[in-house]
Amino acid sequence: MTAELLSVRGLHAFYGESHILHGLDFNVNHAEVVTLLGRNGAGRTTTLRALLGLVGKRSGSVTINGREAISLSTHKIARLGVGYCPEERGVYSSLSTEENLLLPPPVSPGGMSLEEIYGMFPNLKERGATQGTRLSGGEQQMLAVARILRTGAKLLLLDEISEGLAPVIVQALSRTIHTLRQKGYTIVMAEQNFRFAAPLADRFYVMEHGRIVQNFTAAELPGKRAQLHEFLGV
Repeated sequence: MTAELLSVRGLHAFYGESHILHGLDFNVNHAEVVTLLGRNGAGRTTTLRALLGLVGKRSGSVTINGREAISLSTHKIARLGVGYCPEERGVYSSLSTEENLLLPPPVSPGGMSLEEIYGMFPNLKERGATQGTRLSGGEQQMLAVARILRTGAKLLLLDEISEGLAPVIVQALSRTIHTLRQKGYTIVMAEQNFRFAAPLADRFYVMEHGRIVQNFTAAELPGKRAQLHEFLGV
């Protein structure tokens, strides 16, 4: 877990005339879980979207597996092995659970088979013929995460996957993140739920007003409680 998979330097992002990200610098190593923490409006979601080029304008450097991606279009960035699970989930109401799973095309070799995915998310197998939007909120979130595992992406960008879910579902998603990390996936999570992120992440970046204001490792977490309370109110 020493080689960098993602390197971000001087990343600025804009929506129209609004300057949202102000020169972010951070890195993520292979098979590492990194969490972006911050209050609403801190810029966490925009950071994930900027990595994929899903903002109005961006500048700086985003290197993925050694390749500069700042000038690439979104579909080409995805083919560098990047999977994105947006906060709004993007489940198609006109498709069944299994059809939603089968929809995304492969972006690189080594995607999980349906059997592997159903082993990780048994609820989805039971609801395979159910219309996507008739799933519970927790099942839709599982579907949104499971869908990108088929594509072969090894860098997963997960936006607020625990938000608004029952504790039992949050626990299941926590086990999923742990399993994916063991399988060698690299994960960047944007999270406001510190209690969900704390036992999962190797490193944390705290954001405020589109800037990174703190960064620390899991081992340093006990000594950062007071500062986290100040930034996050946790």
